[in-house]
This record gives sequence, structure tokens and C-alpha cells, in this order.
Amino acid sequence: MAEPAQKLFDLPNRHNRSRTMTDLPSSPAASELRRLTDAALNAVAPDVAVLRHLRLDGNRLTLIDEAGAPAWSGDLYAYRRIRVLGAGKGAAPMAAALENLLGGRISDGLVIVKYGHDLPEGRRTRRIRIKEGGHPVPDEAGAAAAGEIVDMALDSREDDLILCTFTGGASALTPALPPEIPLADMQRLTSMLLECGATIHEINTLRKHLSRFSGGSLVRAAFPATVLGLIVSDVVGDDLDVIASGPTVPDTSTFADCLRVVEHYGLRWKMPQSIWARIEAGLQGRIPETPKADEPAFGRVRNVLVASVKQALEAAADEAARCGFVPRILTTEMSGEARLTAARLVAEARRAQAGLRPGDAPLCLLAGGETTVTIRGSGKGGRNQEMALAATLELADDRGIDLICVGTDGTDGPTDAAGGYAFSGDLARLRAIGLHPEESLGANDSYPLLLKAGTLLRTGPTRTNVMDVSIILVRPK
Repeated sequence: MAEPAQKLFDLPNRHNRSRTMTDLPSSPAASELRRLTDAALNAVAPDVAVLRHLRLDGNRLTLIDEAGAPAWSGDLYAYRRIRVLGAGKGAAPMAAALENLLGGRISDGLVIVKYGHDLPEGRRTRRIRIKEGGHPVPDEAGAAAAGEIVDMALDSREDDLILCTFTGGASALTPALPPEIPLADMQRLTSMLLECGATIHEINTLRKHLSRFSGGSLVRAAFPATVLGLIVSDVVGDDLDVIASGPTVPDTSTFADCLRVVEHYGLRWKMPQSIWARIEAGLQGRIPETPKADEPAFGRVRNVLVASVKQALEAAADEAARCGFVPRILTTEMSGEARLTAARLVAEARRAQAGLRPGDAPLCLLAGGETTVTIRGSGKGGRNQEMALAATLELADDRGIDLICVGTDGTDGPTDAAGGYAFSGDLARLRAIGLHPEESLGANDSYPLLLKAGTLLRTGPTRTNVMDVSIILVRPK
């Protein structure tokens, strides 16, 4: 058998390897799930992803697209300045990779990360500044840093080259609002959208129309500079205009789409007046739409998707095969209410198990995407923790099915956990130690229960973000 996959959090030569997984059950299934999770996360480390897509030959830099073909090539001597701008949970290691590759050729730069997602001491960038901001609810620090990035873009000339690094989380971290919208109003809207279960596509549709940064606006500001976008996907479908709210991508959404989101969730009379006034002005044509594909600025932009959940699942599948499992990727577009999605995954595992006979090789089912949680209670948790708890309830009378639900960024909802485990037949143990899973699920209070049960997954910040991964191990009964 091949050597086990190296654990993401133990590698000394990576930027983020100071933490190890904690609070993990001591069982063969937990060890196997942990190993497969490590393989998935290692495959989408953003620094490695950047270097897969850039080639430096002397002073010529080449950008490689998703198919392995050159997407852009240029002589770096032709540029007055080379700047790095970006944001997201994985933006710091991406910036470090660019600095390691290009060294003194980089003039300056600024990227924004979530609090706690900067690089460790001794591994921090020298030319590219890294600032922290609030996520998922934006704050003053993020607003100030985002405004500074916009100002840097506005200072661009035709002989400037801008390398942009964007990962999941960038939308919340870059609230470069128009002057008529107070930050407090954007904070309130963000909380409302999160609580009502709006999808990331819906949330980002609104964000793009309330920003001087998102929805192609950064490219509009940087024109006529050359812009290369290096993008890590955290959205279902890998739509470039949705990832990070598409700062370097033409926006396909409109103010009319904003109205549909507002009406769908009944927010018209609940949302801040300043935000509604801007949407109304856009609907009436009194302010311009976000930049579209026919703008000249996009003729000087090349965007490449450097990492996605598909790559993470494929790496986990390869590792599963090395461990003796038969892997099967169910979907890269997992979505919907978290607890309902958990039920569907368990049902799929049962169907797969029904086809196994004694002595058959076990299966490894893999799913990636991003679910939502409609807040019904006042508990503490996140979508992956809620999925793990819901799956534990579903697996009450099953045997031979175990799973893990993981937020690849290491932070699931407003908690310090990445997700949780669910094991066949574990429900009886939880009840025997005085826990009440049904009540906890009803109150959206998965974190305390999983913590007490010993099935909470903590990783610390992974400094990547390709949505969520669910791994299900299925053995013959």
C-alpha cells in the first residue's frame, strides 16, 4: 500500500502548518476520514495552486489556464510596476507564493484576509501588505483596506501589471461601499441575508450592486492596466462572476436580479433604506449598472480558476483508492438546506450499501458544494456541524456508514470548528450520556452537542476555501 497522505496541518514547509486536528474520536473510521480530508485539503492549498498556473522563464511570465494551455504571456521588463491585489481566506499564502516567484519584481501590493488567516511569523510577505477584516459580516477594518485597494487600482496606468488573488470570503472582506451607504446598513443587510438562508449567488448579487470593488468594478478602476486574476472557487458551479463577487469579471447580474432576491425573502420593508434607495435608483436607470462584458477594460483581463472543490474531491478519491476503498464522486454541486442534504447523502449511502455483498470492497462516496441553514433557533453552529448532527440522527439504526462534513476553510459558521463526524449507531450513545440531538438540531445548536459528544472537528484556519466537502465511508453490513 502507498504511504499515507501527508497531513495538511503537519507539513513543516507550508505556510499554515502550525495546528493539528483536535477533538477527533479514536476509531478506525475517524482516522480514515481524517486521512481523506487531509488529501482533499492538500490538493487545493492556494499557494501550490498559484504556482501550478504561473511559469517564469527568465523575465517572461506565462499564465496557464485550466486546460494547461497558455492564457497570457508577457515580458515583465515591459511593465513600470507589478502590483498584487487580492482578498479572501486564502489570499495570504497566494500572495506569499507570488512574492517567492517574482521577488523584487513586485513593486507593492495589498491583500485582505479574515482575522486569524494571516501567515505565521517568519513566513510573512515583505512587499505585499496583508491586512485583516471582518467575515462573514464586514467591518471597518475591511472597509478601510478595500478602499485602499480601490485607490491603488485607480492609480494604474497602461504599463502596469496587476496580479489579483481572490478566494472565498473576499466579498465580505471588501465592503468598498458607495458614500451614501453606511457600513452599519451593509452589516445589517448581510446578517439578514445569512439568517434567511439566502444562497451565496443571491448574497453576492446584492453585494456587487452595492460596491466599488465587486462585480467587475475593480477592473473598471484599474483600466487601462493589464490584470491577471488567480481565483480559488468557493461557489457551486465555479461561476467566476460569483466567486468573491467577481472583482475582475464582467457581472452578469442586474439591479432587477437584486429586486428578485429582495422580494423572494420579503426584505423590502426590513432592509436599510439607504440600500433600497440604491437598488431603486439602479432600477430606474439613475445610476449605472455594474460593468458588463462589452466594457473595453475586460479586453486587458485574463482570469484563471486555480483551485476548486472538484480538485479536492478528486484528490480524496485517489487517496481512498490507495486505502482500499472504491471511490465515487456524487456531486460537486451539493446545495440546499443542510439537514435535508444530510438526509439525502445518508439515503444515497444506504442505496450504495444495499448493492454490497460480504467481502466486497468498501465504498467512499464524496460530495462537494455549499449548503445553507435557515436559522430557526438561537443556538451555535454552522452548516457542516448541522449536517453532521442531522446525519447522526439519520444513522440511528444503520451499520457500516460513517461520514465527515468539513468546511475547507477550517471555520464553519461563527465558530472555531470546521465541521463534525457522524457514525452509524452513535445516536444511542449520545442519548445515554444525556444529550438531546433532536432538540439541538431544532435550535440550530449543533456545536455544543458535537463538542460534548467528541465528534466536533477542529482544524484551525486552513487558509484555503473551496466550499464544503462531505466524505462517506460505506462498508457491507
